[in-house]
Amino acid sequence: MKWRRTPKMQSLKETVHRKPAVAAVYFVLRALVILTMIRQFINGDYENVFLCALTLVLFVMPAFLERRLRIDFPDTMEIVILLFIFATEILGEIRSYYTTFPGWDTVMHTLNGFLCAAVGFSLVDMLDRNERFSLSLSPVFLALVAFCFSMTIGVLWEFFECAADTFFLRDMQKDAVLDAISTVALDPTGGNTPVVIRNIEDVIVVSGGQQIPLGLGGYLDVGLRDTMKDLFVNFIGAAVFSSIGYFYLIGRSKGRFARRFIPQVLEDGDAPEKAEPPAQT
Repeated sequence: MKWRRTPKMQSLKETVHRKPAVAAVYFVLRALVILTMIRQFINGDYENVFLCALTLVLFVMPAFLERRLRIDFPDTMEIVILLFIFATEILGEIRSYYTTFPGWDTVMHTLNGFLCAAVGFSLVDMLDRNERFSLSLSPVFLALVAFCFSMTIGVLWEFFECAADTFFLRDMQKDAVLDAISTVALDPTGGNTPVVIRNIEDVIVVSGGQQIPLGLGGYLDVGLRDTMKDLFVNFIGAAVFSSIGYFYLIGRSKGRFARRFIPQVLEDGDAPEKAEPPAQT
């Protein structure tokens, strides 16, 4: 019986030939995720097994979107997306990098803001260049839409973290230890005058009639600082790419960096090529 290549295998071969760097990163990360999944299954940690399975699904999303939407993701953007997924799900969650390295969460949220701005910019830019729509949007408007799109995704993610903490007690919005607080809840008159407490050394929690000193060396803030920090660094990432996209559109830069993060729309029969900067509008 003669063995024949299936369309899926042929498509995979074409992808490897067309994007060798992306394929190499994909297969290496995929192998690491599978090994991690096997280890977590042996340890009986089925929640992490689910995270590994989710990671494998997310890995194929860029290629899936390319085929379904007839677009071509630049190699740099696709590799960064794959590394971002691996860094958040495997290293951040399973390997506990979020708690081991204090700046890990900050870097991830900054990169998330950057990537989401790139996605938002690309979506509107592709519509703007489509002859069927003829939107003729200005570079300022496109950059603003990209920025707002990224910030909206960041806010929705914080909503998700808050819901997970509220209903499932997950502590996704990491707590912070403060040595001073200001609150109107302690105003003896019941008014709106904030009472400031400084040099806080410890907090005692009463649970089941027992007093439990936390021994944290301060007041435990339940996620507010983490949320605001995440949104701020998302703001930075979004603002950086929106600025890059703006100068890319008005032609003041050669656009080499921007092209690495802007997908290209493909017509039927077209082969992926490097995206050219659109005409100034």
